[in-house]
Amino acid sequence: MRGAEPELSPGHKQELARAYKLLESNNFATRLTDYAGKPIHGVLAQMPKPMRRAVDRAVERAIQECLKVALRSLNNASKKRPSTRLASTLAGVAGGVGGLFGAASLPVELPVTTILILRAIADIARHHGEDLSTIEGRLACVEVFAHGSNKGTGKRADGPGRRADVGYYASRAMLGRLANEASSLLLERGATNLAAPAVAALTGEVASRFGVVVWEKIAASAIPLAGAAGAATINVVFMNHFQSIARGHFMLRRLERIHGEEAIRSHYRRLSRESPDHSA
Repeated sequence: MRGAEPELSPGHKQELARAYKLLESNNFATRLTDYAGKPIHGVLAQMPKPMRRAVDRAVERAIQECLKVALRSLNNASKKRPSTRLASTLAGVAGGVGGLFGAASLPVELPVTTILILRAIADIARHHGEDLSTIEGRLACVEVFAHGSNKGTGKRADGPGRRADVGYYASRAMLGRLANEASSLLLERGATNLAAPAVAALTGEVASRFGVVVWEKIAASAIPLAGAAGAATINVVFMNHFQSIARGHFMLRRLERIHGEEAIRSHYRRLSRESPDHSA
């Protein structure tokens, strides 16, 4: 029989509520629809199959490159407050350059943008006390790309066989298992075994979930906007979305280090039950 739910301080309750809002109410497709002035999902059905395959390959390569960067170069060097404005500006520049060349530039532009996002995620992680000298901490940064598509109602996302999972902790359960298996292998055999099945399973799952948001980004880019300027703005929204997810993700991980994962998960479930538009 479980004990009573542990009490949190008022400050920690506020942080938990903020993290919940960031993780469960941050809908990338809605933000893009607000910007573009029309729904974006209808555009996805018109994408030709060769383009879908090319996008899937670009997404997989982007996550693989991010994992390499995470394992080999993320560290605890900086403790200062994350420079979100600079990160968004750099993402906008990358998107603007990509917008000049259209969809053909995606295999080059997407890995560049995702690595910029990863660096921003790492800054946020360090700010919330994450130890990036550990493989667990570095993989937690890569996991953020999977949590960006959590917002949904259990329905399949519009796109080529993709899905959006229900809830942050539902998403994190499977990712946590895969990350633990990958972490154990990398600790045992070193960070050069990125093609090992356990590591490939993690990158494949992250890429599948990240692909939901990438397809929404592509759909918005296909709506006539303002050329390179429009593509730059979409990339800024893309960057800001994952920075918001990272803030919620690492706020929760910090609270879990203080109060224990089960205690924070219990409070999170209660927020979900009390929310008017979410079910437990």
